[in-house]
Parts: sequence; C-alpha cells; structure tokens
Amino acid sequence: MKKIYHLSTCSTSQRIIKEIGPEGFELQDIKTENITPEQLDAMAKKTGSYEALFSRKALKYRAMGLHEMQLTEQDYRRLILEEYTFLKRPVIQIDDQLFVGNAKSTVTAAIQANND
Repeated sequence: MKKIYHLSTCSTSQRIIKEIGPEGFELQDIKTENITPEQLDAMAKKTGSYEALFSRKALKYRAMGLHEMQLTEQDYRRLILEEYTFLKRPVIQIDDQLFVGNAKSTVTAAIQANND
C-alpha cells in the first residue's frame, strides 16, 4: 500500500509529493479527511511513538502553551486527533515503511523506497 497523508494547502507537502511522484499513491488531505484513531495508532506502532508523529512547528503548539508542558504519549495522540496541524507532515507510507516529516534525508529515503 502506498499512501501520503498531507495538507493540500502546505507548499512543502505539495513539493514533496511532486518530487516523489504521486502515481500509485493514495493521497489523504488531513484537513478535509481527518486522520482516524486507527490510522494514527498504526503509524505510531511503526514509528515507535506518537511523539515521533507530533509537529512542534505547528503554530498552535506555542499558542496553546504546550511548549511549557510535559506531554505524555496519550497527550500527543489526543492532540493529533483533535487538531490536524499537529501531525508532522507529510507522512508517506510505502508498504510496511513509514517516512515522517519533510527533512531532506527522510524525503530522499522515501523516494528511494518508492523507486525500489
């Protein structure tokens, strides 16, 4: 299965989708099609934690004062499910591999996995 969880209004996500080549991928815009608890739980199982999926760059992170709190795994899970902007993006699933975020090394690894 090939799937990309992204935000259609995010230029970085759109650039990465173009780089990887969207052919053969199911695209899920997390703003219009919320991520489900089952999807998030499956992602956390692959990455090892909800924290690995959590974006501290989201504007609401500081606005909500979260940067001053000790968050637990359940907090990260709840926040991602309540507010789509807390999901680090894009999340690229290629079969049993998951690539999270927009770091150059992550995108390069996803492109390589897609080409294999």
